[in-house]
Amino acid sequence: MLRVLLAGGGTAGHINPAMAIAEIIKEHHPDAEFCFAGNPDKLEAKIVPQAGYRFEPIRIEGIQRKINLENIGRNFKAMHYLAHSGRRAKQIINDFKPDLVVGTGGYVSGPILRKAAKMGIKTAIHEANAFAGMTTKLLSKQVDRIMLTVEETKNLDPAVREKCVVTGLPVRKAFERKTKSEARRELGFSDDDIVILSCGGSLGSKTINENVARLLKWYQDNNKNICHIHSYGTYKDYSDYVEKLEAAGVKVKGNKRLIVSEYVNMPLSLAACDLVITRCGASTLTELEAVGRGAILIPSPMVAENHQYHNGMVLQNAGAGFVYEEKVLTENTVIDKVAELTDEPSKLAELSAKAASLYITDTNDRIYETIRPLIEG
Repeated sequence: MLRVLLAGGGTAGHINPAMAIAEIIKEHHPDAEFCFAGNPDKLEAKIVPQAGYRFEPIRIEGIQRKINLENIGRNFKAMHYLAHSGRRAKQIINDFKPDLVVGTGGYVSGPILRKAAKMGIKTAIHEANAFAGMTTKLLSKQVDRIMLTVEETKNLDPAVREKCVVTGLPVRKAFERKTKSEARRELGFSDDDIVILSCGGSLGSKTINENVARLLKWYQDNNKNICHIHSYGTYKDYSDYVEKLEAAGVKVKGNKRLIVSEYVNMPLSLAACDLVITRCGASTLTELEAVGRGAILIPSPMVAENHQYHNGMVLQNAGAGFVYEEKVLTENTVIDKVAELTDEPSKLAELSAKAASLYITDTNDRIYETIRPLIEG
């Protein structure tokens, strides 16, 4: 019986690909057993058991590069966790006895894959971003295979290039279930409407929330018949977002053209829209490609090595989106671009076609064919 240990976490961008890879393997090996290793107080500790998988905790934290009193304390704790991580990783591996270990990023992948490689177990890592993360770079010479989301992945040692395979990033099947017309009917919009979707991630984004607030006011002040779906996030600071919009003169409640909520059904909303305003997480951009939607992209500056900017530039260079770093945004940047695109719907269609052309449709096959020799070996 095949036994696969997966390591990755901290964000959904690391967890969802790990679970998708498990599903890909299970299609070919229905009796395979899986175990996930992750931080006990991070998102994976909740999501993985809910999906029915075995979960083994291992504490690991990243070193904070910005030096202040709080971060000094966090770094002492991180070093303590690191000192004990090798022993805990070996314990998990000896207990589960995997035939294959796959990492999908996040600090937790480091000790698990490093220990597995030293113990002679076959290993692979999947890098979601167009700018390889620290974990991938550190493990690149030790793992047997490196799966990449895009050909443009930068900053990997040329010596490991023969291990690299461009597989794309697996996307949840929910994004393939609705046509645009079906999604619009379900949301109360018509086929003739222009629909825009905006989201700053599950927690939300202050920058995107502020720009969308100005955009919604612009619609109203200029009698723009544009439908808009906005997810402002679950972070406590945004709990009164709708009330603030109403106070600023934006009619949200009872407005059939607006859906403004802390959380929206993303597969349904993405199927319904013509344009997306969002961050540049790897999973988000792959979903845009899978559905075929152009985007106004505002990369988060609060990520390692500015990797969201590099993710977004893949779409911009292909003509599928427009990247605006926060430092160059003005109050009218997003409004002006939305005005330009909605005045000429053919531009929206062109963006969508370019986004769809980037999607790797056989990602699941590529991933399995990459790890199959490791399984058989």
